[in-house]
Amino acid sequence: MDNNTCKVGTRFTAGIAATAFGAVFALGAASASAEDVTLTIESWRNDDLEIWNSKIIPAFEAQNPGIKIVFAPTAPAEYNAALNTKLQAGTAGDLITCRPFDASLQLFEKGHLASVNDVPGMENFSRVAKSGWSTDDAATTFCVPMASVIHGFIYNKEAFKEVGVEAPTTEAEFFAALDKIKEDGNYVPMAMGTADQWEAATMGYQNIGPNYWKGEEGRLALIEGKQKLTDDPWVEPYRVLAKWKDYLGDGFEAQSYPDSQNLFTLGRAAVYPAGSWEISGFNVQADFELGAFLPPVKTASDTCYISDHVDIALGMNAKTGNAEAAKTFLSWVASAEFAEIYANSLPGFFPLASHDVKLEDPLAQEFVTWRAKCESTIRSTYQILSRGTPNLENTTWVASANVIKGSEISRRRGEESAGRPRQLVQAATVNAGTLSGRDASSCGPIGLSTHKLRDREFRRG
Repeated sequence: MDNNTCKVGTRFTAGIAATAFGAVFALGAASASAEDVTLTIESWRNDDLEIWNSKIIPAFEAQNPGIKIVFAPTAPAEYNAALNTKLQAGTAGDLITCRPFDASLQLFEKGHLASVNDVPGMENFSRVAKSGWSTDDAATTFCVPMASVIHGFIYNKEAFKEVGVEAPTTEAEFFAALDKIKEDGNYVPMAMGTADQWEAATMGYQNIGPNYWKGEEGRLALIEGKQKLTDDPWVEPYRVLAKWKDYLGDGFEAQSYPDSQNLFTLGRAAVYPAGSWEISGFNVQADFELGAFLPPVKTASDTCYISDHVDIALGMNAKTGNAEAAKTFLSWVASAEFAEIYANSLPGFFPLASHDVKLEDPLAQEFVTWRAKCESTIRSTYQILSRGTPNLENTTWVASANVIKGSEISRRRGEESAGRPRQLVQAATVNAGTLSGRDASSCGPIGLSTHKLRDREFRRG
């Protein structure tokens, strides 16, 4: 072999090596690029931005290199309108934070949310946990449940000790404690107003009511048309609620939600009908020890029921270009690790998955122990029944506030009962055929097929 041949061979070999190196480099770059996915989360929870950036996102990204998460919240009051605009324009994020029931159901029906039935980890959620983000027949779930809020009563432990009362367990003990606090005169027995109306229903009627209609048994019977809102289990809570008037202090009719919060955290009221979403704020604002007790049962031997209301979930934009990465994140949201981080970062928002999570906040831990003691349900007006006119949720606000004020109490059959609430809710009683697939337009004034629940913005969500 002559020198020229060697030189040609050497050049040829070097060329192959360079080409091969270039191909490998290009392949590696393409592979890195393919793995480097950024997922954007749409949410209304702008208060949670720091928690997502400092705790939740780093925990996920540490286990999933190549998938980056951006939490991009919108102001709560603007979220629904802004999200709908983005979805219609094709500019919405890969992951959508979901409100419960009709607002998210509409997004699924319009093709904006994908089914999450096949996401690993969905087996960790019960039917009740998924109810806020499933189709009416429960066949398809379109958001991974993240958290619920639990109803009960928060109380001032120092006030109770000073007055000499214990946390009540029965209805009789509840009113006996309020009577003693009122007689003592140093505290308003219970902090709640009726000016904003929704608290009277949410922290009043929906708080104590499940003990009377037996939680899911009554709620589902109502939807199926086997019970009516004029039946005694649905009217009895109004009778009890009417007694609250004597314990709310002067001027409660003009007292707003923030007024009630301030009255309690300033130490001027002994009891606060509550949702667990209050825990974080009360921990900061109150300079006394907080306790919590269950909605009182009628008699000590009765089964207790709690409103463990589904509150927030996360779904996948059906038009995302990063479906596999999005499913990876959603599967992690269904995990025990996410549940523990989220619950301890936001005390009072409780995991809906079946994982055993230890909570660091003692008040939050007290609330969540009730799941083991009582049967869980959700607010009776939220699933299906508030589509149409009159809107049952808003009607319940008005009825509950007016019952407490005493403006809707009448004598009926010789005993005290909630008068106008019977009339108001009678129009919203649902025919049993609604869930069996018959035309909902035949269900009378509620018109389930043509009306949707008006969305609301609450501090709790």
